[in-house]
Amino acid sequence: MTILQRSKIVVIGAGNVGEAIGYTLMLRRQASEIVLVDLNEDRAMGSALDIAHGTAFFRQAKIRKGGYDECADAEIIIITAGIARKPGQTRLDLAKTNVSIIKSITKNIMEYAENPMIIVVSNPVDIMTYVVQKESGLPSERVIGTGTALDTARFRYFISDKCNVDVCDVNAFILGEHGDSQVAIWSRATIGGNSVESFMAESGQKLDMEEIFERARDSGAEVISLKGATFYGIAMTVSRIVEAITDDENAVLPVAHVLGEDFEDWSDVAISMPCVLNREGIAKTIRIPMSIREQEAMDASTKKLKDFLREVLEQ
Repeated sequence: MTILQRSKIVVIGAGNVGEAIGYTLMLRRQASEIVLVDLNEDRAMGSALDIAHGTAFFRQAKIRKGGYDECADAEIIIITAGIARKPGQTRLDLAKTNVSIIKSITKNIMEYAENPMIIVVSNPVDIMTYVVQKESGLPSERVIGTGTALDTARFRYFISDKCNVDVCDVNAFILGEHGDSQVAIWSRATIGGNSVESFMAESGQKLDMEEIFERARDSGAEVISLKGATFYGIAMTVSRIVEAITDDENAVLPVAHVLGEDFEDWSDVAISMPCVLNREGIAKTIRIPMSIREQEAMDASTKKLKDFLREVLEQ
């Protein structure tokens, strides 16, 4: 598909993350038109201009600031808006504040858009994905949270680094909450069809699974401590999700959406599972086989999210 055949993507929130997403979408030629929407119109205008000035070196793509009315004909709407956690602020207080913001954004989107495809990036992303889906009334397969997609990318990166193989040849997932209770599915992690553990044993090396998982889980906080924010990794993550949708790929990615009743104890909460993504959104959720320990960890992660969600929504 050429860029001329691609349509409009709206990014709501023109902060570091929204700007990096807009820039990545432009570089990868994933839309013919990218619109940045932000309460701070000067920031949106400045970000759009900064990116637009470089389009002379690429095929032409329009990037500009706009309003919520741009959602009416957008192929995909990406929500990045929200406030960052302040010193002394609890995770619960932050979530409650961002829920209020996300509800307002969702209402504004639905005023103009009919059955849109929404990608949620704002944190805590599992909670915000749930709120957007319930507030919009959209089918859950059309409200997609980035969830553990970036955690999984980090996980695969650290495995590839330790095993000295191309990261593209590592197949492994982190599922559940995008947070401390996330679960590494080691029992299904492979390199070239062989388990990661067996691959390392054959080369005479020992794999410290816990160390790799902790590095993947904590690396976002590490980046924040070093440079103050993370935005390139999540921008590339969003770009990959967009690609799977716009190119109708049926690609399998670990993203979050509100699970249905067939998931029993995991239902009515947004958690990350391997999902088949295409132009309709989430076409299928894969029930990946897990060890007993992994299953128990997923149960605990889901319960933690449900309990936190109840606290957040108590206003």
